[in-house]
Amino acid sequence: MHNIKAVSFDEAIKRAFSLVDTKPKHFEWVSTLNANGRILAENVICQKNLPSYDNAALDGFAIRHEDCGKTLTIKTTILAGNIVEASLCENECYKIMTGAKVPADADTIVPFEACIAYDEFSVQLPLEVKRGNALRLKGEEQSVGNIVLKEGTRIISSVMAMLASQGISHVKVYRKLTIAIFSTGDELQKPWNHANENEIYDINATALMGLFSEHGFEAHYGGVIPDNLEDAIIYFEDMKHYDILITSGGVSMGEADFIEKALLANDYDALFHGINIKPGKPTMLGIMGKTIVASLPGNPLAAYVNAFIFLIPLLKKLQGEKKFNFDYVTAVNQETFNVKSGRVNFVLGFYQNGIFRAFDDNKYGSGMITPLYYCNAILITDEMTSVIEMDKKVNIFLFKAPFLENEGLFKN
Repeated sequence: MHNIKAVSFDEAIKRAFSLVDTKPKHFEWVSTLNANGRILAENVICQKNLPSYDNAALDGFAIRHEDCGKTLTIKTTILAGNIVEASLCENECYKIMTGAKVPADADTIVPFEACIAYDEFSVQLPLEVKRGNALRLKGEEQSVGNIVLKEGTRIISSVMAMLASQGISHVKVYRKLTIAIFSTGDELQKPWNHANENEIYDINATALMGLFSEHGFEAHYGGVIPDNLEDAIIYFEDMKHYDILITSGGVSMGEADFIEKALLANDYDALFHGINIKPGKPTMLGIMGKTIVASLPGNPLAAYVNAFIFLIPLLKKLQGEKKFNFDYVTAVNQETFNVKSGRVNFVLGFYQNGIFRAFDDNKYGSGMITPLYYCNAILITDEMTSVIEMDKKVNIFLFKAPFLENEGLFKN
């Protein structure tokens, strides 16, 4: 049995991010319609003013502000798409619909409901109307030459809206990372095979593929690594074309450390093997040629939590995304629970309406799956903490939306 000389949690994060010192070198052009989830590889410059012209923000009357309080004759009605040149005479206004271009001789829009009275010929205006009311000015949102989207931005539906506003049909994005996920252990069966009483299903690969997909990454399932050193060495030789390899199991020192030996035989350089955390102390990270290799514990909960905490931010940064760290949420701890001091603890729990409650008072095992399903938040302690008191404010990270019916599963 070997003792793992674990690095600290902060040092593990630092070493992981040291693998990414430049932005991605490879990019491609994709249709804007198919760009959801991709990362912009260049700034997008405004080519068309937003709005493109002065227009009405709502249905009403386009007037000269000095005519407030008067009764005006309606010159004409302007619909969206109509172009009407400035033509107002004294005591005249335009009837106008939302989005319609406002002629240059009107500077204020009075909505129908704000008028004292009106019919198809005239309108009686209120006295108090703010100059420029409901008038959307040309370029007030974005003007030509502005950077509207920055390189490193993840494309989501709202970003697609901005791209569409500029008439951009194809966009330059970074090439997708190639990721392969493997498991280890002769006792494992793929989920579509039958597992007898002496076998278990390969949970980790399926769960990790789902986790990565939720964060915009596609991963290839590489199956189960042969449970002996010679075959594992050959296995890794054929995997060096991937950007990232992720394994689970076979990294706990002493009983099945053939994973590290097989990697070392393929010119692997470890950044660390072991982190002073629970769960997930055996977690290992390094590089094999140009391929980053992350080796996670075999226990499902430990593998999942460590993939979320360490790998998702790393993958985002590798992909070129500028915002790669998770945002934390401040919550109030509902019930006192204990943690072991001398290490960083990842505590799963349920968050709702500003309240955090640890799953089963933090009394669960790293081989379990149920906490992953019922929890939606992770609390990360420091090494000095031994107890989290009731009503203490804590910072947590959300990894999925809450299931409201889960509240009943926590002990009262």
